Amino acid sequence: MIEKLISFSLRNRVFVLLISAVLFGWGLYSVQTNKVDAIPDLSENQVIVFTEWMGRSPQIIEDQVTYPLVTNLQGLPEVKYVRGSSMFGMSFIYIIFEDDTDVYWARSRVLERLNSVGNALPEGVTPTLGPDGTGVGHVLWYTFDAPGMDLGEQRAVQDWYVKFALQNVEGVSEVASFGGFQKQYQVTVDPNKLTYYNLTVPQVIQAVRANNNEAGGRKFERSDIGYIIKTTGYLKSAEEIENIAITTNNTIPVRVQDVATVQMTGESRLGIFDLNGEGEAVGGIVVMRYGENAEEVISNVKEKMAEVSKGLPEGMEFNIVYDRSGLINESIASVKNTLIEEMIVASVVVFLFLFHWRSALVIIIQLPLSVAIGFILLNAFDISSNIMSLTGIALSIGVIVDDAIVMVENSYRHLAEASKRNSE
Repeated sequence: MIEKLISFSLRNRVFVLLISAVLFGWGLYSVQTNKVDAIPDLSENQVIVFTEWMGRSPQIIEDQVTYPLVTNLQGLPEVKYVRGSSMFGMSFIYIIFEDDTDVYWARSRVLERLNSVGNALPEGVTPTLGPDGTGVGHVLWYTFDAPGMDLGEQRAVQDWYVKFALQNVEGVSEVASFGGFQKQYQVTVDPNKLTYYNLTVPQVIQAVRANNNEAGGRKFERSDIGYIIKTTGYLKSAEEIENIAITTNNTIPVRVQDVATVQMTGESRLGIFDLNGEGEAVGGIVVMRYGENAEEVISNVKEKMAEVSKGLPEGMEFNIVYDRSGLINESIASVKNTLIEEMIVASVVVFLFLFHWRSALVIIIQLPLSVAIGFILLNAFDISSNIMSLTGIALSIGVIVDDAIVMVENSYRHLAEASKRNSE
């Protein structure tokens, strides 16, 4: 079979060269379009369901949230198994699908099932789908350099400005905020005063909630001009909360300030984010969407950061603390250098030992052509250029070089012997 293939190639050299040129061009296109990442995605094909019910113990979360969700989500098509995890105030459900299942089809089926399990959960508890990312989707971390700005202000800038801007970047699934304080109004109720005024905590909550809303009116025209009537009732300061009337006692209103203390504070935290031992920092984690090109996503995020930084408060700058593009570029550069070095070394060795430039040219053509065909197969099987695949290509280059040197030397020797016999 091999002899017939060699014989056919020798008789049809133009055809072989044409096929090689087509494969090389196809390979170059595959190199440009192949997804580039540093870490191979070996995570399972999963959909995460996240449910928050703050203030409840893990056992209550397990009994009233995790267990009903796990039992209802079982039986979905192409599901391998369902796992659940409960912790203080939060529940996580991991639905593992078959490897060849489309992730967005899987998410739609999970969402359909979640619409029918609402009655099995406590009132006010709503499960939500996690981001459409993977376990290796954290491609970029950043913090803020903001001297003189407190952590609450930095977190507000992150949550209400930077996060929304970066989430619009193509290929970004989520921007998760971390660090700092999330500002909130805290009402600390005095139980003794509640007893004195014969009030309960639910009454205080209802009074605050009822006085923090807006209501629409009607539209009327006057002098050919339309006016819209509305009431603005959103609370804007701690003083407004203090003056809310809870009830009336002998025509005297009992206000929130009579039974509680109102102050601006930060939401309770379970941990802090420390940067290089220099103190707390505020920032975000950019999560790449499933199946995207990590190199392109990181590049687009950096461009968006340059645009967003123009609207940041004076003195506030981005500080990138983790950037996977550096590892990606090093991996690609390693393969390029290995290919070039081995092409030069193999060609020099063949030329010095054989003094035949055409034999050296065979190796120079064979190496890049083999790598190009490798990238065609990577695209065909939807495999990204990562540390594992690029390392395999780098190792195969050494095997190709050894094979090329042996085959070229052997062919050259047989041709030389045949030429010598013919001359005799």
